[in-house]
Amino acid sequence: MTRNTENVKRETVLVTSGTGKTGRRVVERLAARGVPVRAGSRGGEVRFDWADESSWAPALRGVDAAYVAYYPDLAAPGAPEAMAAFGRIAVENGVHRLVLLSGRGEPQAVVAEEKLRGAAAGATLTVVRSAFFAQNFSEGVLLDGVFGGEVVFPAGGTAEPFVDADDLADVVVAALTEEGHGGLVHELTGPRLLTFDEVASEITLAVGREVRYVSVTEPQYAAALEEFGMPAPEAGFLAELFTTLLDGHNARTTDGVERVLGRAPKDFGTFAREAAEDGSWTAT
Repeated sequence: MTRNTENVKRETVLVTSGTGKTGRRVVERLAARGVPVRAGSRGGEVRFDWADESSWAPALRGVDAAYVAYYPDLAAPGAPEAMAAFGRIAVENGVHRLVLLSGRGEPQAVVAEEKLRGAAAGATLTVVRSAFFAQNFSEGVLLDGVFGGEVVFPAGGTAEPFVDADDLADVVVAALTEEGHGGLVHELTGPRLLTFDEVASEITLAVGREVRYVSVTEPQYAAALEEFGMPAPEAGFLAELFTTLLDGHNARTTDGVERVLGRAPKDFGTFAREAAEDGSWTAT
């Protein structure tokens, strides 16, 4: 698919989880295009809380399109029910374009996708299925490990085509503002496969100090998350999810970014150099 930027829609867009890893990037890009945008969040000017359904309709009122980034994950328990309710409320409030962030290779996420599709039958839906974010190492769950010199994760020697969150945000904005994306599923990856050992080597090269990967089992990772204060059910869910996603079934690249944006996706090595240069891995 080639980009059509001549007729960018200027419709009002709600970005759920508007201060999150992908949401804030989407907000920034929409604003730069002159698109009216509402950044929904639990504590912001536009209140939107996935745990409080009463906050959804007020945030959606007067909105034409929405970026749906469900927290904590579209494969989490309760996500299908939330998607069904959100789709119904969105259509009731006149929303006619939805772009949904989903997980690549997550069967339970597909269940939630279908619930949204069915409930929001009066709107066009674009699904963006993403590989593991490169930014998980610079502003996410693995940042502390990079600072400490040991990235602990239950991935074994599996390779993953890490995708840059900036590339994903560009694809989401295209789907929100340009024609031709309704009904499509965009599967996004980076340009090459890397194991976590190889990722650690890339980060080591970028920051100039050793960062190594330590492979652990699913129960060990869940226990480590609990030690950091995460509730046991959430820790167990995340450990199981990561282990499932990194069992090898996603170890292939796609051309999704290039098809939508007309350019190659950002390589992990480029991401690592940029993250090091902007101080993401510099202790303050």
